[in-house]
Amino acid sequence: MVEDLIRPTRGGRPAGRPAPAVLPPSLRAWLGPVAVLAALVVAVLGAVYAGDGEPGGVDARIAVDGVGPSWRHTALATDFLGEPGGAAVLAGAAVTGCLLLRWARAAVLVVAGPGLAVVATTLLKPLVGRTIHGDDNLSYPSGHTAFLTAVALVVALLVTGRLGLGRTAGLSLVLGAALVAGAAMGWAQVALGAHYPTDVLGGWCTALAVAPAAAWLVDRVADTLRERRS
Repeated sequence: MVEDLIRPTRGGRPAGRPAPAVLPPSLRAWLGPVAVLAALVVAVLGAVYAGDGEPGGVDARIAVDGVGPSWRHTALATDFLGEPGGAAVLAGAAVTGCLLLRWARAAVLVVAGPGLAVVATTLLKPLVGRTIHGDDNLSYPSGHTAFLTAVALVVALLVTGRLGLGRTAGLSLVLGAALVAGAAMGWAQVALGAHYPTDVLGGWCTALAVAPAAAWLVDRVADTLRERRS
């Protein structure tokens, strides 16, 4: 990982202020319980719908019964953001922005946070075994929803840290961004018939559980490397 201290002194030793933490100190005490609660929701929903191939009662009540052509185009465009091509564009733009700001640990997080969220959903799907439209289509939790939610959450964390937002403003920004991104991608997945609503909720909660943990881990590794070099 690239060192966060970037300016050498005349004596050759690193100087300057370290880059801000990617998990803002003002939010650590709050995002920890949120992550634990989200992980519990993922586990409970996974246990309830394990091995199912039909919508549950909640799914049947809130499912979207098709959309018109214009809304379908919107849903497909949103869905693309969770596909490899769209994900690469989002990640590339975020990494470029972080590198322009010379914020190495942030560049690591914008890849690691969403990436770990997708890995988590990929590992959970065969464990839960819930399917949609046939036995070959594992559906719980939604990887697309987890990815876009994690991207929004990570970006909001970085903005909070960079601007030095307080607890209330920072938490509102982080959770609000996660909610908007999760709702947008979740709607698209349900509208396209790719997931049940509870799959979407599971994906959203997966991101809430994984992304803060990834931020904490990135900070720990970066701080350890900086201490070893000092």
